[in-house]
Amino acid sequence: MEKPCPFCAIVADSSSREIVAANDSAVAFRDAFPVSRGHTLVVPRVHAALLSELSKEQSRDLFDLVYDLCAGELYAPPARTIGVNDGPLAGQTVAHVHVHLIPRRLGDVADPRGGVRWVLPEQADYWSARP
Repeated sequence: MEKPCPFCAIVADSSSREIVAANDSAVAFRDAFPVSRGHTLVVPRVHAALLSELSKEQSRDLFDLVYDLCAGELYAPPARTIGVNDGPLAGQTVAHVHVHLIPRRLGDVADPRGGVRWVLPEQADYWSARP
């Protein structure tokens, strides 16, 4: 028996106090295991494991909500890492499309250069290899 999708459960409860923002096709809520204060997930209302399973309209709405959160007062850290693990080989652990909005603050890591490139550490530090 397959486990129920935890994101679908949040989406299904339209009165959920976990939801911090929403539009026609997507909802946003705080990550249950945040890596920084304010870590938020944006998910489509429909269950889809991969980004390519969404229609273009659903994808646009998903990223419109990401944009709205980044541009609005609700989500205003000095910087943010925005990421999608699209499939298990990319590190996805919940098989429901989700965009991570991770607030970044001065000093949260020793050297933030490279950002998401560090998913492949051997390839990340491209600036040190330059002549």
